Amino acid sequence: MIHKQAFSDPARERRIFARRLIFSVFAMLLMGLLIISRYFDLQINQFQDFATDSDNNRVHVRPAPPTRGIIYDRNGEIIADNRPTSNLAIIRERSGDLDQLMTKISSLITLSDDDIERFYARLKRQKPFEPTPLKFNLTEKEQAILAVNQHILEGTKISATLTRFYPKRDLFTHVVGYVGRINERESNTIDDIAYSGTDSIGKTGIEKFYEDSLLGQVGSDQVETNARGRVMRVLDKVSPTPGSDLQLHLDSQLQQVAYEAFSGGRGALVAIEIETGGVLAMVSAPSYDANSFVSGISQKEYDVLLNSLDKPMFNRSLRGQYPPGSTIKPLFGLIGLQNRSITTSTAIDDPGYFLMEGIERPWRDHNSERGGHGKGVDLAMAIVESCDVFFYTMGVKIGIDTLAASSQVFGLGKKTNIDLPGERPGIMPSRLWKKQTRGASWFNGDTINVSIGQGFMLATPLQLAVMTARIASRGNLIQPQIVKAIDGVKNPALKIAERPNISDEYWDYIHDSMRDVVHSTKGTARGINKHLTYTMAGKTGTAQVISINANEEYDRSKISERQWDHALFVAFAPVEDPKIAIAIIVENGEHGSSVAAPIAKTVIDTYFKSTALKNNNQTLASTKVSYSKSSGGDDADAKQ
Repeated sequence: MIHKQAFSDPARERRIFARRLIFSVFAMLLMGLLIISRYFDLQINQFQDFATDSDNNRVHVRPAPPTRGIIYDRNGEIIADNRPTSNLAIIRERSGDLDQLMTKISSLITLSDDDIERFYARLKRQKPFEPTPLKFNLTEKEQAILAVNQHILEGTKISATLTRFYPKRDLFTHVVGYVGRINERESNTIDDIAYSGTDSIGKTGIEKFYEDSLLGQVGSDQVETNARGRVMRVLDKVSPTPGSDLQLHLDSQLQQVAYEAFSGGRGALVAIEIETGGVLAMVSAPSYDANSFVSGISQKEYDVLLNSLDKPMFNRSLRGQYPPGSTIKPLFGLIGLQNRSITTSTAIDDPGYFLMEGIERPWRDHNSERGGHGKGVDLAMAIVESCDVFFYTMGVKIGIDTLAASSQVFGLGKKTNIDLPGERPGIMPSRLWKKQTRGASWFNGDTINVSIGQGFMLATPLQLAVMTARIASRGNLIQPQIVKAIDGVKNPALKIAERPNISDEYWDYIHDSMRDVVHSTKGTARGINKHLTYTMAGKTGTAQVISINANEEYDRSKISERQWDHALFVAFAPVEDPKIAIAIIVENGEHGSSVAAPIAKTVIDTYFKSTALKNNNQTLASTKVSYSKSSGGDDADAKQ
């Protein structure tokens, strides 16, 4: 019997279907649970995180940079201020293909290699979503081109900012300095928060020394942006605190006159207000326009300045170290009187040279071709006619260590601690100094050279001005300073020590001798006393640039101009009540009497004329006020 096989098994099929249905329902339930748990995690557990991320994409806190403080001269003229400029920046996170974007920008406006190189350098230091400057000081045409093409320049931003500007151009560069873009080295040391939104920092001069005061405090803006990064509204705002304004002791008119007096030559001048120690003028010639450095100077322009033989970037007034020559003779004479190595009646014979026992080489006097200064040369005559032989003799008698120690009291051989960076200390040599720096013993010949401001001795023009001011004030040891007031609060005159104990008789003697340098018929600076309306005390000086053998004469025709002697002059006025002290060096000017002294006369003349004009204006203003009050009283009485 043959059994037929069934084509379907309903019971088996039901079992399979049931198993599949159960598995499917279980899988669906499992997936549902997973979805629900994930939804719970996203919506409940991670809600705050996503809300924060959303706000970070939509809400940004942007730094609001403070306005840098303004710098004024003593009369309220602006020396450094801030002017609005438009800059182009790129927000890296919103720019997409950066190389493609740079190509588009380059096709629209001119980008130099320096612009691009500095941009990528800044980009490495920039925080996420912060604009990185690409080009500064956009012209109106460039702004218009970029604005029209904004739709193809994703991630770019044109912003108006305040940029440092120096209206006096090259006049105050060496003393006021300039700001420049923050470099990588500076970015590693500055406070990131304090400089948020600020890409400039003081590089030199007052701008650097008073950076903390000028900078101000950063603020912030909490803004809401769209997907393109455009600000839709401001949610919160913390205003920045502007930097402090500085008023300087410097006088723009005096600075201008002093700078022009060099007539394009090389040199330096420092003028000090004796009572306060305030620096009225500080000139280093030649100079350069500080504005070139604010937004970044090109390599070509920088190389021209750096490689110039005239060294316009070198601050001669603060960092130039020169042999002071005969300008130190009044001070050394005062030291000789104070320690009684000489008296006011001490006199020597000057045959035109000085011989030291055991040494064949003579030390010549500058007047040696005329047989020296003759017999009976005392200290006054030695100062007035600049007799080297007297000081050779006196220097050996005093000794180098006494000269060095006493000179430092008057500002030589050490920093004056003026409120400027980069000051050099000069050299006031001594036995110990030579042993430590040269590894050699000190000889009397070294003392002889130093006794006329030559040899190892070096001084900055600032130090010579400080020395002159302290002689003029009879030892009032006031520290020189540039800043007169910060936000209207005056810097007090800083006395660094008590007056040296020197007899009034000696002060009078030195002052009279320096006066005769200018006003007597034999004074080395007599050429400037014509038409003087005040009394001036001074001392000329000449400093050798190259050494001349004892058996040779100085002949300018046989050497290059840059090997000619330097010309120096120090002075104060008026002698009866000193107000201003000045020190000048003219590089390769040869003679202080004919080159440096006339510059001093020009500057001091300007100072007194300006002072007289101010006094007249103040008197006139006071008279008007008094008259107004008086007239008001009369009118009131008349009405009654």
